Parts: sequence; structure tokens; C-alpha cells
Amino acid sequence: MRQKFSLITLGVKDFQKALAFYEGLGWKKSGQSQETYALFPLGGIVLGVYPLQELEKDTTLRYQQTTFSGMTISYNATSEEEVDAVMQEAERLGATVVKPAQKVFWGGYSGYFKDLDNYVFEVAYNLFWKMDSEGNLII
Repeated sequence: MRQKFSLITLGVKDFQKALAFYEGLGWKKSGQSQETYALFPLGGIVLGVYPLQELEKDTTLRYQQTTFSGMTISYNATSEEEVDAVMQEAERLGATVVKPAQKVFWGGYSGYFKDLDNYVFEVAYNLFWKMDSEGNLII
């Protein structure tokens, strides 16, 4: 298998609310999106938003809610101010702040929120990592 992910799909309980949340963050849907499957191009990877009950059928697995699945989805900001702005906007859109943005042990600045379906997102500024002109990490 190539060392590459191209699509992450989140199963959501209320598709329209989830769509409004991600569009509220300023994300634009791809023209390839469908009536019940939104695709957001994120600079080399795509985030899919799909009704949870349909994803259950497709995977043949039953959804089981957990407090923390042991996985986060991270957005790397270009400054501490951007971290604060993204965290505030996510909360305004209905996200739950799990850990307010703050200086962290590894020398950066980050916070965590749960989206409307309890997926955990980190918003971080890492002064030790570089990004290219497209906002892609260079590591």
C-alpha cells in the first residue's frame, strides 16, 4: 500500500447540520458532492461527510458511541491567533471545546474541540514545522 491517505469519511447523525457546520468553517464542497455525500477538498486529502446510518450499512458495522476513540483530526494553523480564531468559530457553530487553546508541552500552541458528532479535532500552531505556500506540512 502506498503511504498516502486520500479520503476520510465521517459518519454524521444529522447530515444537514454537519454540512452547515463545515461550510460555516469556510470550507467549500466539491462539485463531485452528492445529495447525501459532501466532499471537501483539503489540500491533497478529501473529507467526506455521509449519513451515519448509510455508513453503517456500507461497512456492515454498528456505530458505538465513545467518549474518545483514540484518534484526532488535526488542523495546523499558521499562528496562535489563527488557532484562537478557528476554535472560537468552531464553538460558535456548535462544537464543544474539549481543551481550550493554550501553550503545550511540546512547545507549540493548541486546543481541541468535538464537532457536532463528537469527532475530535485539534487546532495547533507548531513553530517547529514548516508549511509550503499551499498550507501543506513539510516534514
